Amino acid sequence: MSQIALITAASQGIGAATARELADDGYRVVLMARSDSVHTLARELDGRAVTGSVTDPEDLARLVTLAGDEFGRIDAVVNNTGHPPKGELLDLTDDEWHAGLDMVLLNVVRMARLVTPMMKQQGMGAIVNVSTFAAYEPRPAFPVSATLRAALGSFAKLYSDRYAAHGIRMNNVLPGYVDSYAIDEATRQEIPMGRPATTTEIAKMIRFLLSTDAGYVTGQNIRVDGGITRSV
Repeated sequence: MSQIALITAASQGIGAATARELADDGYRVVLMARSDSVHTLARELDGRAVTGSVTDPEDLARLVTLAGDEFGRIDAVVNNTGHPPKGELLDLTDDEWHAGLDMVLLNVVRMARLVTPMMKQQGMGAIVNVSTFAAYEPRPAFPVSATLRAALGSFAKLYSDRYAAHGIRMNNVLPGYVDSYAIDEATRQEIPMGRPATTTEIAKMIRFLLSTDAGYVTGQNIRVDGGITRSV
């Protein structure tokens, strides 16, 4: 029986690459994105899709309901999202901070509320949240992302401790720069590997963390950054 995976922000970039990677590995994928193109990708992969935003609790609920109605189970969740607001640290408005909270932290909390009961009943499940290398080496270019994804690291640890006994795992993947966005030469020179990651490289790490090969890995923040972070 195929495993069922939910993937958000799945119409392009890391989300779409992950959908393809998991489908190639035998998963049935249930996708969500704001763009209607997510339905085209779902048809290509023999999956299902809804149009919606990770910031809308009702859209997240529709995604989970679709998977439950179609397949009766949810084995894996990939919480991917777009980029939260950027700007000068003290120029960012309260509304921009709240938008970031919905986009990179509460989306994961809300999804966990929705899928955990089913995963507990199954006695297994795996969740991977797409974060950023800046969560633990904050950069002034990404103040909202760095701050709130550091909080995501704490949530993932609390969740993984609470639900490990139920066979449910949660980990974060922390990409560096990825080829879905252009980088300048100065940024390229910062990366020891001399290039951004491909979206497929990030997707392969996500696939591993969802798999039984990573069955003893939970509550971790896994950097996939080409060596750009310096802390050990």
